[in-house]
Amino acid sequence: MSEAKAPSGPDFSHGIELAAIPVEGTLSGRVGDEPVLLSRLDGELYAVSGACTHYGGHLADGHIGRTSVRCPLHHACFDLKTGSVLRAPALDPLDRWEVEVESGRAFVRRKLEPVERTKSRNADVGRIVIIGGGAAGLACAVELRRLGFEGELTILSADKDAPYDRPNLSKDYLAGTAPEEWLPLRGDDWYSESRVDLRLSTNVTQIDCDARTVQCASGDRLPFDRLLIATGSEPNRLSAPGFDAPNVFTLRTVADARAIAERAKPGSRAVLIGASFIAMEAAAALRHRKVEVDIVAPEQVPFEQVLGTELGIRLQSIHEQNGVRFHLGTGASAFDGRSVSLSSGETLEADFVLVGIGVRPRIDLARSAGMEVDNGVLVDEYLQTNEPGIYAAGDIAQYPDPVSGQRLRIEHWVVAERQGEVAAANMLGEKKPFRSAPFFWTDQAGTMVRYVGHAKRWDASKVDGDITDDSFSVRYFTEGEHRATATVGRDCENLQDELKLESFAEAR
Repeated sequence: MSEAKAPSGPDFSHGIELAAIPVEGTLSGRVGDEPVLLSRLDGELYAVSGACTHYGGHLADGHIGRTSVRCPLHHACFDLKTGSVLRAPALDPLDRWEVEVESGRAFVRRKLEPVERTKSRNADVGRIVIIGGGAAGLACAVELRRLGFEGELTILSADKDAPYDRPNLSKDYLAGTAPEEWLPLRGDDWYSESRVDLRLSTNVTQIDCDARTVQCASGDRLPFDRLLIATGSEPNRLSAPGFDAPNVFTLRTVADARAIAERAKPGSRAVLIGASFIAMEAAAALRHRKVEVDIVAPEQVPFEQVLGTELGIRLQSIHEQNGVRFHLGTGASAFDGRSVSLSSGETLEADFVLVGIGVRPRIDLARSAGMEVDNGVLVDEYLQTNEPGIYAAGDIAQYPDPVSGQRLRIEHWVVAERQGEVAAANMLGEKKPFRSAPFFWTDQAGTMVRYVGHAKRWDASKVDGDITDDSFSVRYFTEGEHRATATVGRDCENLQDELKLESFAEAR
């Protein structure tokens, strides 16, 4: 689960000369076996944990700004003074350490209590309802409490499982290398201690914007002062004959992953329809379980439109070396429960089928309530819909992108979390625009690809390094402007490009 490495550098518990600590800078070290960042900022000394609270990434390898640090693995950001989380995917703050100065040396030996949150000053907001228990919904709830909101807070989730680490479903969990107890993003005690009313298996049937209420299928009607719609997406399905059989699956929920894992016996045969990121991750996970895997997809090269031909061929080759068989330039025309018929005339034996052909946003609820929609719920730069006090975040939110000047709807986990955080701040009266560069990571049979930015219709690309090696970057351009970067083995470079893209957005 963790991608952490052993801490290194000086042991601050033994003391370090003050002259060795950069002025307005940060020094990486440790306290025993725990990594620590020691900073001198505005004439004061601060120390925080050097391990990201998301997957344990070594923060010293990331980007250290004047008062913040960004993780190189998944781009979480923390405050170097307080340890507070500044942006997802991390939800928990860094530990703070006490810094003591004795005889011209700084010592770090004891942890401090977490910084107490201040009470929200927006007295007009007493009740907030969040529809959706995914990345955006939970991140919004966590941020609301972090910002000091003390009113009623309810999450209405159609899922029967409490909010969990969805990206892991197609990776370690499906591979059988991560136990299910690792998946929940918060324990049951957090919801009670944080006074978050989490209602699972709850379907919302209506939003009454005038009455400021939400109607549930159970008959419950909940009033709200602010509302977040974060209903996410649902997987696309095949309409061809036979693909409604009980051994045909999609992969979106823990329940889906459990059902697939039960079928994934060594020697069993799986046909995966689609060469999406999730489908290809699932292929690697199933191979880890010794399942025979065939992938069927209409494109000639996997990921060609997103990553380009060269990188697509490289990733296909990696999967082929892992035993995956590809059937490209064709589609599935029928399934009789035991074999999949392809439009090419070929037939593939299958004990089960996994359909991974993308998702569509769940916008019916918002549309019926009078929200403006167009392949997503239209929001402004603050993620507010056309209805005051009602926000949308995650897969359904179509927001104005300051880099391209166009509206985007992004289906990335980290984007959903960051939008949930921004929506929380704006619910409490801040005017915080959403300007985060989209970011995602994917594990393709052991090759980790990190992608930042958005280049749906790029017209040029530039490779730095050897794409057949384990360290290279690919940058994508539209009309000469840098729009996105994909990297393998260059995590900090990817992080630096995120900063450049966001600086460009700020300048606009």
